[in-house]
Amino acid sequence: MKNSTVRLIKSDCRGKSIPQQIMAHFTANKMELNLIKVYDSTLLSSSKVYQINGTLSRYLGDEGSIQHPQYLFVPLPNQKKKVSFRLNRNKLMTRCYEVEGMVYQKPVVQDNSQQLQLF
Repeated sequence: MKNSTVRLIKSDCRGKSIPQQIMAHFTANKMELNLIKVYDSTLLSSSKVYQINGTLSRYLGDEGSIQHPQYLFVPLPNQKKKVSFRLNRNKLMTRCYEVEGMVYQKPVVQDNSQQLQLF
């Protein structure tokens, strides 16, 4: 388990400064300790953060039929994976973990900008 953490940190921290490497190490260790396996699809929430195959994502909704449901996820910003993806029920139960303590909040756009005049 410890070797996988080292590989994760080495691959994610190339070209980053020392404080960013320390923060990545801290967040990688924290995520490994606080993962909760998802057993019930009714408990999925768009405000929670999920780890699926090493990618932090958030839940968008479900689609498909009652017999064959599909659960739609989108990766969070600054993840290697950029495209939204779908999981069926079996893949959801085996690959999806809730990251305890992490909550997704939409970025807030601030309107306190100033207009510059050019003379």
